[in-house]
Amino acid sequence: MSQNNIPLSNPDITDSERRAVANVLGSDRLSIGPHTEAFEAAVAERAGRKFGVAVNSGTSGLHLCVKALGIGEADEVITTPFSFVATTNCLLFEHAKPVFVDIDPESYNLDPAAIEAAITPKTKAILPVEVFGNMAHFDEYERIAKKHNLLMIEDSCEALGGVLGDRPAGNFGECGTFAFYPNKQITTGEGGMIVTDSEEVRDLCVSMRNQGRATEAWLSHARLGYNYRMSEITAALGEAQMHRLDEILAKRRQAAEMYNAALADIEQIHLPPMTERENASWFVYVIRLADKFSQSDRDAIIAHLRDNGIGCSNYFVPIHTQPYIMNMLNTKAGDFPITERIAARTIALPFFANLMDEQVASVKTELINALPGRG
Repeated sequence: MSQNNIPLSNPDITDSERRAVANVLGSDRLSIGPHTEAFEAAVAERAGRKFGVAVNSGTSGLHLCVKALGIGEADEVITTPFSFVATTNCLLFEHAKPVFVDIDPESYNLDPAAIEAAITPKTKAILPVEVFGNMAHFDEYERIAKKHNLLMIEDSCEALGGVLGDRPAGNFGECGTFAFYPNKQITTGEGGMIVTDSEEVRDLCVSMRNQGRATEAWLSHARLGYNYRMSEITAALGEAQMHRLDEILAKRRQAAEMYNAALADIEQIHLPPMTERENASWFVYVIRLADKFSQSDRDAIIAHLRDNGIGCSNYFVPIHTQPYIMNMLNTKAGDFPITERIAARTIALPFFANLMDEQVASVKTELINALPGRG
């Protein structure tokens, strides 16, 4: 039986966060209160934005951004097939048409040239993703959007705290969205945050997250809305985590550098791409097998690692090959070869703020044992 028990992810929660949650539970305000406002202000400030709108998930945040910007039926939105499905779902919710283009093999983010080639008279927006926290090309995406008079929604769900040049994640386009699932840089368990400089977008999102309420008046509704609110309990946890964001980011960078040093001599793998490493916001640590390996080789390696107590996963299954997307959008395997080549060989290794040297060493040992021809 394996002596390892290394999880794929593990949130960094301290007594500070526990006290914050306990204080809310001892209060008389569990929703729509001061902790939500404080959390919104903290995240907006970090993103260099005027406004934050707290919601119950990153998916909800993306959906409200799409709706607030008036993106709907017959509108085309250029986006990535190499992401979590929420990036596409938020468009389908509003009957907009996701238009996938292939990714840059060096960064795993959208290929800027492919974006320009895909623009048509029906294109209304670009929705790029900072894959694994990598902010590469986001200034280029914004230039393309402005050049063609397109809207831009920044899916920064994986990049809180990252910086490209002198601009933080969440600062590009009309609005951006962060997510706080337990594997993210900071967590609220479930939760998300819209950031924007547009007062109109802010007001629409605030209304729509709360059943389309017109004002603070109870039971007065101006538009179709949703129950996308964030509780005060969740917001207090997020507020406390934001006070520790720089500490958490530094520990995650240290964990990534431990891996980089430990795995650099393994010729059969590619280390994760990351722009501006000193300002990087590491979400996950995803290696890629060399092209000589197949997807079945990758799956066998994952099975070996799991059998030996190493939490791991593939990252991502290309969106355009998901069965419901193939049915709805008539996509198929082979449409985006770079995405498919990379996705077939990715392995997310255990990654979290408090990762230890000995855990990295165990991961390396089992990874070498699992590689064909190395074990």
